[in-house]
Amino acid sequence: MKIAIMGAGAIGSVLGGYLAEAGEDVLLIGRKNNVDAINKNGLQIDGVRGKKNIKIKADTRLSEKPDIIFLAVKTQDITEACKTIAPAAENSIIVTMQNGVKADVLAAENLNRRDIVSSVVMFGATYIEHGKFIHNFEGDFIIGNAFSQNDEAVNAAASVLAKFSKTHISDNIHGVHWTKLLLNLNNCIPAITGRTMQEAFADMEHARFGFNLIKEGLAVIDRAGIRFSDLPDLPLEKLRGLLSAPINEGAVIFSHIMQGLSKEPLYGSILQSIKRGKATEIDYLNGEIVELGKRINIPTPYNSKAVEMVHEVEKEEL
Repeated sequence: MKIAIMGAGAIGSVLGGYLAEAGEDVLLIGRKNNVDAINKNGLQIDGVRGKKNIKIKADTRLSEKPDIIFLAVKTQDITEACKTIAPAAENSIIVTMQNGVKADVLAAENLNRRDIVSSVVMFGATYIEHGKFIHNFEGDFIIGNAFSQNDEAVNAAASVLAKFSKTHISDNIHGVHWTKLLLNLNNCIPAITGRTMQEAFADMEHARFGFNLIKEGLAVIDRAGIRFSDLPDLPLEKLRGLLSAPINEGAVIFSHIMQGLSKEPLYGSILQSIKRGKATEIDYLNGEIVELGKRINIPTPYNSKAVEMVHEVEKEEL
């Protein structure tokens, strides 16, 4: 099976590297400086599976017709990426890998809906420099058909992803995305503070703010009548239990959880984008809660403030 990974950032490169190491025929597609570094020095990954230098094909464009394409760009880049790969993507399985809840709809604007498999990514990775990445922590994949019932395309995607990590097939993949969105609401805090996730959540003021971001997000999604689905190793009832605790008590627990996610510095997707001089996905994370709150007439002061502060950082840095 020919595999293409569109987007040689942290998630796409780590996935592509381990699939190539497992013997898969993988083409990693990214920007020129990153591609040149990978072709010259190999794909360098350090982290929870040790230090590796993996030989992998890398290019700036999709020049062949793959059987499966993992779409690993950020949500704000999906439209342009899908326009770029559309000529070579006919009859390919497309696997979206974005945070937030909009990726599948955006991909379907330029690609065939029947070919789209939606995935939720639970592992963590960091872009260090061109060709060098950290695999911060392990995590499963959850996948499902984006617009219909699960089918052979979903099974094929699962068989490939299982060579990287445990993979689950869900009948409510959209509900899984909403649950993961709750966890991603804290990606904004390293960007706002300019500190790693571990450093930021050692500060109890930041931990309380992060706790309130998720608590507010849960209330809005519940009020909208959206049906959640559990994440592996994190049943929604366990998360609800944590969020029902008094703020100071819950924030202490939350602080310990976030500080223990990775031995290596963890920056979150939003700060990683800012450090690389790129626009962030804040409007597709905390911005989704703000947008949903407006639609159902519920105020979202914490998430609105987070969106505002991240956009201020973007203006300063971009």
